Amino acid sequence: MDNDQILVIDPRQDLDILKGLASEIRVEILLLVQERPRNINEIAQALDMAQSTIATNVMVLEKAGLIRTESIKGKKGMQKICHPVYREMVVKLKNEEPQQSRDDIVEVEMPIGLYTRYNVTAPCGLCSAENIIGYLDVPSSFLDPARMKAGLIWFETGYIEYKFPNNSLYKERPVTGVEFIAELSSEVPGTNKEWLSDICVSINGIQIGIWTSPGDYGDRRGKYTPAWWKLEGSQYGLRKSWRVTPEGSFIDGVKISDITLADLSLEAHHSITIRIGVEESADHVGGANIFGRGFGNYNQDLILRILF
Repeated sequence: MDNDQILVIDPRQDLDILKGLASEIRVEILLLVQERPRNINEIAQALDMAQSTIATNVMVLEKAGLIRTESIKGKKGMQKICHPVYREMVVKLKNEEPQQSRDDIVEVEMPIGLYTRYNVTAPCGLCSAENIIGYLDVPSSFLDPARMKAGLIWFETGYIEYKFPNNSLYKERPVTGVEFIAELSSEVPGTNKEWLSDICVSINGIQIGIWTSPGDYGDRRGKYTPAWWKLEGSQYGLRKSWRVTPEGSFIDGVKISDITLADLSLEAHHSITIRIGVEESADHVGGANIFGRGFGNYNQDLILRILF
């Protein structure tokens, strides 16, 4: 299989994905391409169905981000080859957060324009809900004071760094977790839903884990993306959660490393430093979009939670 990712589905937020799965035909298509990539004709023959029926359902799965396709030259013209995006999908019904009282969580929401350090390469830029900030593809525009109003930031390689208050120092209770939440996608001139990018998150200088973004989404306008922002530009991302606990580090509930809370040395810092970046040495150098309020599907900035 060409991909080893696990998808954790939140039924409250991922209705498009659930709709993509709500068909016996589409489930059978997913099972077939899990065995090996296949073209439309091979799938149609295996399921004894018309190619047009298969093609229609493949489009639904592709739009939901459950498969990716590529066109290659065959003996009788171009063929569309279907690949799985995930090797496993889990529907997460358990709602853990409401079980904790307000006293058990300290949450800070940081505007995406209030970064403390940056080092980015073009294509790059930032904009507010009203207009472009500074000049496109000019990294020095990231110094523009209007950056405080930014609702969308994008770059190819490098990083954006934020400092959150370390509120764990002011509660005489043990910390059980640190969680960082952001809406992110890859970045490519225009958009491309099959544009992989290894987006890395670090906390206090410790790399927590890399999430491989499937693409840069422009198939439809983001729920909160302003009307003036051209449809050819990045419209929305995926809401991702990095969490560090005494047991290890997790992305959307799936363990990705043995980095624990002890490794973050929270007690030694008056702030908690979060870095979002794409390294030049990454396997997939596909840039990053960071969505804040006024853009994307969630109308939120960057969220840091300390759990007690």
